[in-house]
Amino acid sequence: MSSQLNEEQRSAIHHIDTPLLVLAGAGSGKTRVITYKIAHLVKNRVLLPEHITAVTFTNKASREMKQRVDKLLRGIDTKGLHISTFHTLGLRIIRREKSRLGLRSGFTIYDQQDTLSLIRELLRKDFGGKTDLEDYIRWKISGWKNSSLTAEQVINNSTDTKEYTAAQIFLKYDQCLRTYNAVDFDDLISLPAQLFSRDEQTLSGWQQRIRYLLIDEYQDTNTAQYQLIKLLLGDRKGLTVVGDDDQSVYGWRGAQPENIDLLLEDFPDLRVIKLEQNYRSATNILHIANTLIANNPHKFEKRLWSSIDRGEKIRVLGSRNADHEAQKVVSRILHHRFRTNLPYSDYAILYRGNHQSRPFERVLMEHQIPYKLSGGTSFFERGEVKDIMAYLNLLVNPDNDTAFLRVINTPRRGLGPGAMEKLTGFATERGVSLFSGCYESDIRDHLGKKACIGLSNFCDWINSISERVSRGDSMAAIREMINDIQYRQWLDRQYPDPNIAESRWRNIEELLDWLERLDRKNRQNSLAQQLNHITLMDILDRQTEDDNSNAVNLMTLHAAKGLEFNHVYMVGMEEELLPHRNSIPDSLEEERRLAYVGITRARKSLTFTHAATRRRYGELLACEPSRFLEELPNDYLEREGEQQESAEEKKERGNAHLANLRSILTE
Repeated sequence: MSSQLNEEQRSAIHHIDTPLLVLAGAGSGKTRVITYKIAHLVKNRVLLPEHITAVTFTNKASREMKQRVDKLLRGIDTKGLHISTFHTLGLRIIRREKSRLGLRSGFTIYDQQDTLSLIRELLRKDFGGKTDLEDYIRWKISGWKNSSLTAEQVINNSTDTKEYTAAQIFLKYDQCLRTYNAVDFDDLISLPAQLFSRDEQTLSGWQQRIRYLLIDEYQDTNTAQYQLIKLLLGDRKGLTVVGDDDQSVYGWRGAQPENIDLLLEDFPDLRVIKLEQNYRSATNILHIANTLIANNPHKFEKRLWSSIDRGEKIRVLGSRNADHEAQKVVSRILHHRFRTNLPYSDYAILYRGNHQSRPFERVLMEHQIPYKLSGGTSFFERGEVKDIMAYLNLLVNPDNDTAFLRVINTPRRGLGPGAMEKLTGFATERGVSLFSGCYESDIRDHLGKKACIGLSNFCDWINSISERVSRGDSMAAIREMINDIQYRQWLDRQYPDPNIAESRWRNIEELLDWLERLDRKNRQNSLAQQLNHITLMDILDRQTEDDNSNAVNLMTLHAAKGLEFNHVYMVGMEEELLPHRNSIPDSLEEERRLAYVGITRARKSLTFTHAATRRRYGELLACEPSRFLEELPNDYLEREGEQQESAEEKKERGNAHLANLRSILTE
C-alpha cells in the first residue's frame, strides 16, 4: 500500500502521536492521505472503525472518500466507520441529542427557501414587509450562526439600524424555528457546538464515540466548525486536518483560513507536514501559480513542484469586448479539437461571475457545441416538488408553519389571505403553531364559521394520513394523500399546455419513486428521517453537481475548486472582475487565491483572456487587464501579437470551422 505514496504522504499517514496538520498543495494527493490513513488506523488495529470519523464539505467528496476507503479495506469489517459531510455529522448529533436541544421527533430541516419565507413573514408582521431586506437578513443570520454568535449578542453589538433590524429578526427567527420544531442548515453545526459547550456529560459521551477525527478541506472551516472540532477533540491527540491556505476562497460563506493558524495556538504539539509535489499540472502552469500566490503573506511557506513536462507557455488573449472574447475562445477550442480529436469534456471555461457565461453559451450554441453550465434549478426547488415535500413535512411535523402556509391553499380550499392573516395573528398571540391554533377552543371567536370548518377538516385529514404513515404504510398513505387533493388535476388546470403539466407530474412521480427506494433501503428509518436525509442531500448537492457528460464545462472559479481539466480558459481577467470590484482592497488576498485555484485546475494548457470594453448596467466601459496578469512572470507567457500565427495555423483554424460546419449540416 505504502509503495504508492511519496515520503511526505507516508509520514502523514503513520503519524498518530500528536495532532497533525497536512498542508496539501493543489493536486498533491490530499484525499489519498486521508483515505490511506483511515485504512492504516483500521488495518493495524490502532482504533476500532466505530471510533473513527472523517468529514469533508460536499456529498461528492464524501462519496469519493467512502469508495476509496472501501477499496483499500475490501474484506475487512468497517462497521461503524463514519465518513460524511460536516453537516451530516451535525445532523447525526442533533438526532441523538434532540431532547437536550429542545427538539421533538420529526423535526424539519429548513432549506434556503424555507428560511426566506419565514424571514419574509417576520418582516411583514413586525417591520411593514420590508422585502428589500430579506436576502441581507438571511445572509447576516447565517454569518452570525457560523461565527457562533447568539441573537442577544448581536442585538447588543449592532452598529446601525439595518443591522439592528436583522438582529431583532434573528431573535424571533430562532424562536419560531423552535416553535415549529425545525432547524436550519447552519444550525446543524451551531447547535451541536452550543450543546457541547454547556453540557460536559453529553460532550464526554461523544468524545468516547469519536476518538480519531480527520478533516478534509480544513481551510474552509468557519468559527462554529472549528469550535465543534476543538470540543470533540478535547485533550486527546486524535486529529488529522488536511488543507491548503492558498485555496481558501469561501470567506463570503464564513470560511476562516485563520483556523490553520489557530491550530498552532491551541495545539502546541501540532506536527506540520507539507505536500508540495503536484501530480496534476505541467511545470509551466505550476511556476506561474507559485509566482502569483507568493504575493500573499504566508504563515507557512509552500512551493508546488512537479515531475511532469514543462508543457506549453501560458497564453494571454486580448479581445475587443465580451462577444469577441467568446468567439475567440470557442474558435480555439474548435481548432484544438480539430488537431487532437479530444472529447469536449477536456475543456473548461472559468469565470468570476455567473453573468459572464451568456456570450459563451450563445457562441457554443451557434456552433452546436455541447456545454454543461454549473448551477441550474435543483430538483427540489421546483414548485410542484416543493408542494408535495411541504405536505410530507407537515405530516411528520404539524408545527412546521412554512409547510402549512404553502399547502393550505394548494390546491385551493377557499381559505383566503384574510383567514390566514387572522389565524397567524391568533397563533402568534397564543405562542403556538398554525396547526395547533386550529384546535384552540376559542378559534371560532376570531375566524368565520366557514373558515373554521375548512381548517378543522384540513387538520383532521392531515392527522388521519399521519396516523397511517406512523403505522408503517407510508407510501400507500402518501399516494392516497396526493389523490385526495387531486394534485394531477390541479396541475392540468394551472398549466393549459398539456406538455408542461405532464412534465411537472413526472417530477412528482420521480419524487415518489425516490421515496419508495429510500423506504426499501432503510425500512428502519421513519418518514421524518427520510425527509431530513433528502433535504440535507439536496442542500449539499446544490453546491457540487456531478455530471460526466461529454460537454465543454462552463463554471465559476468557486465551482471549479476540487476539479481538474486538461485545457482551461480563464476569461475576464480584468480589474473589477478578477479581482472583483467589491473585493478591492479589503479582500484582495482572497481574490488572488481564487485566481490561484483557477490556474491550478489546468493539467496541460492554460489560457487567460481579457476584453478592452464590457457592458455594465447597460453602459459600455473601458477595462484594464487584471493586476494578477502583471504579477505573472513574462518569460512564461505568450501574449497574442508577440508571436504571429503562421499561415499553416491560420489554415488549420479555418479548416476546423469548416469541419464543424459540415458536421452541423450532416446532422
